Amino acid sequence: MERLERVVGAVVGSAVGDALGAPFEFGEEGAFSARFPAAGAGGEMCGGGGWEPGEATDDTQMAVLVGESLRERGGLDLPDVFGRFQRWARGEPKDIGLQTEDVLTSGDPWDQAAARHFQVNIRAAGNGALMRAAPSAVRFAGAGRTATMDAGRRLAALTHGDRAAWEGTAIFHELVRLALSGADPLAALPEVLGHVHPGHRERYATVLASTWHPDVATEFNGAVWPCLGSAVWALRTTGGFEAALRAAIDLGGDTDTVAAVTGGLAGARYGAGAIPARWTEPLHVPLPGWDGRVLRAEDLRRLAEELGAARGE
Repeated sequence: MERLERVVGAVVGSAVGDALGAPFEFGEEGAFSARFPAAGAGGEMCGGGGWEPGEATDDTQMAVLVGESLRERGGLDLPDVFGRFQRWARGEPKDIGLQTEDVLTSGDPWDQAAARHFQVNIRAAGNGALMRAAPSAVRFAGAGRTATMDAGRRLAALTHGDRAAWEGTAIFHELVRLALSGADPLAALPEVLGHVHPGHRERYATVLASTWHPDVATEFNGAVWPCLGSAVWALRTTGGFEAALRAAIDLGGDTDTVAAVTGGLAGARYGAGAIPARWTEPLHVPLPGWDGRVLRAEDLRRLAEELGAARGE
């Protein structure tokens, strides 16, 4: 398989997972398979819960903003990314994480807002940075492990002051980098964990272990470590893109984000060709704050191709 197909798979796969999981958010475990028991039968991009069929949520909207900043600025311009986030937040998106909204509307500078929020609230380890990481993972994959993990941390720190969110995003970046090269990202987990901050390594080692199951999670999967752990579990216990997304959404809880993270990993592993056309055809990504602009799957493909062509920072 060509690397380009994996690159597109990561970005489009994440968006597909987001839109597919959104109508089932906070629903019961197994709700997706209960409604669509036959895999491949169609109709799964059903909409609901305020979302149109195929409509992507804040997960993909913020991911697009990161990707377009990286493309247009030629690399990591953190003030620019933060400014795009603020413009999007002012556009009144249908959904925005409470923590993210607090940080973006605080009036604090880009390099202080998340840290100040964390100082006041103590915990800020939500999955709101992990959910938007597929485009940046693709962009920095060609720069090697150190650069790609560092970029994940720096982008996460824009809205999340808790280092747990930084490390989860860094791990995701590295797993995507490995998958894009054709390597098995799951086999490399022990080595990847060696590059995680020591203060967070044990927690991630627990949820990324081959023996871990989401049923034993000690926190809701809206937190960054069980979210990433659930996505890795879905990838490990299935054999293809569609099966991985089904498993992720059937966990219940924060289904759009768990499925977005799963879709990014599964897309990088299996490639864009593994994503069902019946899921990409209705996919659309509104961008609040951008004068009614809406992206389609082909727009995401082009963005992914341009980001994937970049080599190094």
